[in-house]
Amino acid sequence: MRRSITWRLVMMFALAALVTFSLIGGALYGVLRAELLRHQRDELETYQQDMQYLIQLVTTAERWTRAQAKMDALTPADGSVRFWVLSDDPRFQYGRGLAEIEGMERDADGVGTIVLPRPAPSLHTLTRTIPGAGERPPLRLIVGIGSAAYEHTLRTFVIAMGGLSLAAVLLVMALGYWIARVGLRPLKQLSDEAQALSPRSASQWLRTSPLADELSDLMLAFNGALARSDAAYRQLEAFNADVAHELRTPLANLIGETQVALSRPRGAPEFAEVLESNLEELERLRSIVNDMLFLARADQGEAATGLVVAPIGEEVAKTIEFFEVLLDERKIPVVILGERAAAAPIETSLFRRALSNLLQNAIEHSSEGERIEVRIEQREASVRIAVSNRGEGIAEAYLTRLFDRFYRVDAARSDNSGHCGHGLGLAIVKAIAAMHGGEVFAASAAGLTTIGFSVARSKGA
Repeated sequence: MRRSITWRLVMMFALAALVTFSLIGGALYGVLRAELLRHQRDELETYQQDMQYLIQLVTTAERWTRAQAKMDALTPADGSVRFWVLSDDPRFQYGRGLAEIEGMERDADGVGTIVLPRPAPSLHTLTRTIPGAGERPPLRLIVGIGSAAYEHTLRTFVIAMGGLSLAAVLLVMALGYWIARVGLRPLKQLSDEAQALSPRSASQWLRTSPLADELSDLMLAFNGALARSDAAYRQLEAFNADVAHELRTPLANLIGETQVALSRPRGAPEFAEVLESNLEELERLRSIVNDMLFLARADQGEAATGLVVAPIGEEVAKTIEFFEVLLDERKIPVVILGERAAAAPIETSLFRRALSNLLQNAIEHSSEGERIEVRIEQREASVRIAVSNRGEGIAEAYLTRLFDRFYRVDAARSDNSGHCGHGLGLAIVKAIAAMHGGEVFAASAAGLTTIGFSVARSKGA
């Protein structure tokens, strides 16, 4: 079942109103009940004082009839006010049901309650002992007021309060529904606008200018996500095009050479030459596929494993030895500068692969006889390895894209014989740096180009 924000807000409004009116109603009920009780006690006190004054003036049995007449006059027909006088002398007693009253009335002087047999109502009472005088012995005067009227008032209040609260809750729900619909109308408009976005419409964003601050922040975040998605989509399109282009050339070469070889009868030496040429193209294809698989695993968050704390200078020296023949052939010296003793946790195979790509790139773009420098710099949280060479510089606009996949500064230049010739070498350097908690950097000025990467000095950084 779908959850509607509008109805959730309406129910929250209704619950808040119900709790509020319940608290207010409970407080008012308590106040009203206390006031009614106080009013009853005031009436009891008034009746008690009047009758006590009259009884205190009675000192003989003959004059007792005047007190009885006064109590008869003050007793209404509905029995809402009742008087009882309890005495050891039967001549000074008064009230209906004296036997029952004497059997149940044992409370001390003060306020109490007497529940008479139905249909008589329960009574709130006030009892006072009047000292004897003359022939009159000590008496107990009980004044009772029926609670039916007060209970009826309380019931009427509860019913009225319940009805008004229910009506108020329904009114709050209706107003809350209207407020929620009006308040969420911009969100509905944004939803409609978002649904109208088409995957074929590139760079289409949601408007943020007429919105509230909260929705503007949401739209900025949403547009940011759209921008990232659009950039990723464009990068994926470019990546797919580059992959197709890189794979098409060796495949075309393989197909063409094979077709030529099969076009007429040939001897074993000719077929061997064709197979050797095809093998070179197949090796290139394998290199591209392996590099793409490695980058795919890196994109999925694969981290370097088997980290060992190794001296960076030694690893650099071992990697340079691998290029010794090529360096001697081109008469290019390589020097290691900086802090050779710096150490960091690395996976040596990945580290050497990244450095090999940088050295391969520097050798390819260095003039014959020019020196290549590998500088090791130890920082607080990382170790930086920078490879510098002199040659044709790189414009500032291209530096930020050097580490993109299949990107070449000179698109016409394609040295397919090298390891990095298919344009994934520096992208692999970037992936390896990220797997070691580092980053890549590049700079070029006055014909000196420096490209490098860093590794974290602690594991898990």
